[in-house]
Amino acid sequence: MQLLVHMHLETDAIFGNGMSMPGGEDICIQTDPEGFPYLKGSTLKGIFREELLNYLAWEKKTDEEALEMVRELLGESGSDDLQCFRRLVFSDLSLHPDLIDRIREEEKITYQEVQAMFTYLRVFTGLEEGVAKKESLRTARCIKKGLNFYGICTCGEQDAELVKEILKMVKWVGSMRSRGFGKVRIRGEEMGA
Repeated sequence: MQLLVHMHLETDAIFGNGMSMPGGEDICIQTDPEGFPYLKGSTLKGIFREELLNYLAWEKKTDEEALEMVRELLGESGSDDLQCFRRLVFSDLSLHPDLIDRIREEEKITYQEVQAMFTYLRVFTGLEEGVAKKESLRTARCIKKGLNFYGICTCGEQDAELVKEILKMVKWVGSMRSRGFGKVRIRGEEMGA
């Protein structure tokens, strides 16, 4: 069965891509070739795994029981082996397809213009005894709060309610969470419901 995954950004977020742009951005975000930001399905899977382990600990499952259930639902940690049996598969989360299509209809819209619609640059500095540290200035590209991202979770019918429950538990996504970035509200709902 498929669940529609809806993620709302309650604060600005940084879905880092692990890259930097010399002379520009120290922390770049994940974008498609046209400049639209998105969250990788594999990243959401990792966050889901973390929350599932928390949930199972609260349910008083032993470490062995919890790890076995996680393996059954998600496969081995760090494995992208497509031959591996998995009951849960997450797609990437992207902006609504209708919104993307409307923007694509605009003539000669550039990557930078698309990026400017949904993101901005923010400058940070480290502090030492209340004063900015020398050579600590960093620039990050941030995704604007209030945006909604959508994707699909494919799961077994027997797992749908658990998946919905765990998705609701996810509160933070992305980089710089300790600075208040990436607070989200996520829900999963049955397609066509």
